[in-house]
Amino acid sequence: MSVVEITSEAHFNELTTSLPSATPITVSFHTPWAAPCKQMNAVFSFLATQYKDIAFLSVDAEAHPEISETFDVSAVPFFVLIKDGKVVRELSGADPKELSTAIQELSGLQPAGAPTHVTEDNAKEEPTAEEDLNARLAKLVSAAPVMLFMKGTPAAPQCGFSRQLVGILRENQVRFGFFDILKDDAVRQGLKKFSDWPTFPQLYVNGELQGGLDIVKETLAEDPNYFKNFETV
Repeated sequence: MSVVEITSEAHFNELTTSLPSATPITVSFHTPWAAPCKQMNAVFSFLATQYKDIAFLSVDAEAHPEISETFDVSAVPFFVLIKDGKVVRELSGADPKELSTAIQELSGLQPAGAPTHVTEDNAKEEPTAEEDLNARLAKLVSAAPVMLFMKGTPAAPQCGFSRQLVGILRENQVRFGFFDILKDDAVRQGLKKFSDWPTFPQLYVNGELQGGLDIVKETLAEDPNYFKNFETV
């Protein structure tokens, strides 16, 4: 089954309600400008050719915010796996192996809990919860060339500082990804330690912390071309 690009909320609702109830569904939320999304789009398209029993739907998160809000999408790439009309798993970030494994389990070709081939690599000691969180945070801060960790979303900021920083980015025509820290307390608390920065919002460029609202304001006052100097990759 090929990937279906969703064109509207009505199109999404029509597809998801017309499919047989037993058909598993995988929804990919992406943006056209984020590099990690481009990589995962290719992975998603390949998996669609391998699992004919699953419906693969692709949604531009910015073009269809009403669908994104339904699934509480706070960062891209983001994947939602649905079975029997219920969300059974959500994945955030650009991890091809994790997505492939999740879709394989959704298909039922290799049920979760099946015997695992133990190799030297997977026999090593499991990482701690803190190590797992730090690995996740490292991926999140680099999820887009410019990443904003804020309270709420750009369309509905939940604090004045976040609202002001979103306004500054838009005024300077900076394209940015965002993560709503109110939706994930582990990220909210972990990022304070990870970045050694206790408050939000936090702005990252190419995975490097730039600071919060005050720092950005001060830097802009000193250098009006601050954002133009970004060499995002």
